[in-house]
Amino acid sequence: MLDDFMVRAALAGVGVAVAAAPLGCFVVWRRMAYFGDATAHAAILGVALSLAFSMSIFVGTMVVALLMALTVSFLSDRGYAMDTLLGVLAHSALAFGLVAVSFISGIRIDLMAYLFGDILAVSRADLAVIWGGAALVVALIGWRWSALLTATLNEDLAYASGIKPKREQLVLTLALAITVAVAIKVVGVLLIAAMLIIPAAAARPMSRTPEGMAVAAAAIGTLSVIVGLRAAYVFDTPAGPSIVCVAAISFLASSLLKGIRILG
Repeated sequence: MLDDFMVRAALAGVGVAVAAAPLGCFVVWRRMAYFGDATAHAAILGVALSLAFSMSIFVGTMVVALLMALTVSFLSDRGYAMDTLLGVLAHSALAFGLVAVSFISGIRIDLMAYLFGDILAVSRADLAVIWGGAALVVALIGWRWSALLTATLNEDLAYASGIKPKREQLVLTLALAITVAVAIKVVGVLLIAAMLIIPAAAARPMSRTPEGMAVAAAAIGTLSVIVGLRAAYVFDTPAGPSIVCVAAISFLASSLLKGIRILG
């Protein structure tokens, strides 16, 4: 069954959706959208370093994404405005990554695949990495769910409950780095933030509990992958952007339903 490239693509996309769903909820709740974008942009530098030192793309992108997230956390405590800091680091990391890739000789690099993903070229080994990373992210978020939720809702309440918000921030940072590393093959660095944010944002109006929102986000992400791949096959459009377009339509539909409900 896995010899069918469309089946492998669908399984890879669902794996990314499952990993991104609970994490995307916290990104939305904490208003960390640009934080996720900056971490994703840094992944292209990880690709360049991985190719230069002949190591795994997954390892290189995860290490650089993690370093970027930790750098943002460190500098934000030093008085820098968060939006300015994220803007500088996100675009600088992407630019340095693209320049670094141009210096690598002897290796044929398809930059479009890394920028926008190449889900149709996913191999069995890629599937193992994606689902292994997805399982790790889900386990990590599930393990720290209560503490993460408390720290997100109210830092003072978290301190009173013996929870350290900074530690929970590091957990989210690690989960985000892993998600970026596994998603780069599927949707590319420029669309990773979209898969984190859009399904979670679409799930928010139709959810009554945090757990319900995470499940709904996973369902919307999975549906976006399947419908997006089918649309890409039928209309001969790029697979990664097609998936994100379907997720965006889901967000629009969710927002319209919310508006109708309010008016009614």
